[in-house]
Amino acid sequence: MFKNKLVNIMLIILISLTLIGGITLVLINYLSTDNAPYNEPTIDEIIALSYDTPEITTNLKSNDFARIQFKIQVDNKKALSEIQKRNFQLDNIIIRELAGMRASDLAGEEGIEGLESRLKLRFNELMQDGMVVQVYTTGWIIQ
Repeated sequence: MFKNKLVNIMLIILISLTLIGGITLVLINYLSTDNAPYNEPTIDEIIALSYDTPEITTNLKSNDFARIQFKIQVDNKKALSEIQKRNFQLDNIIIRELAGMRASDLAGEEGIEGLESRLKLRFNELMQDGMVVQVYTTGWIIQ
């Protein structure tokens, strides 16, 4: 190929290293992916990893009041233990969120979904041993 034997050897080594590196990357990516499909948790798994908040009654910004209760689903047993210990912080977050809202903000499906998603984000900011997967509203009265 080239008249200089050293250049030929250097090119062969570079091409070989490039091929070995490429094959290694492909194999690592192929073998490290989880081929098992994601299965939705069963209802028993959801219940086992859920925490029920006590019923909370608080005033709203619009001088109405709300009586509300949630079921909080977490992703593992450590997170469940942690969220049970943080119950006072959860109550505080719920009361603060509701105190800044009007009854009209909470009306309808959009109001409930919005509150649930804000609570989920705020709860996940606290969590250290896991995360909140879903917040379900189990009791809801606005007067």
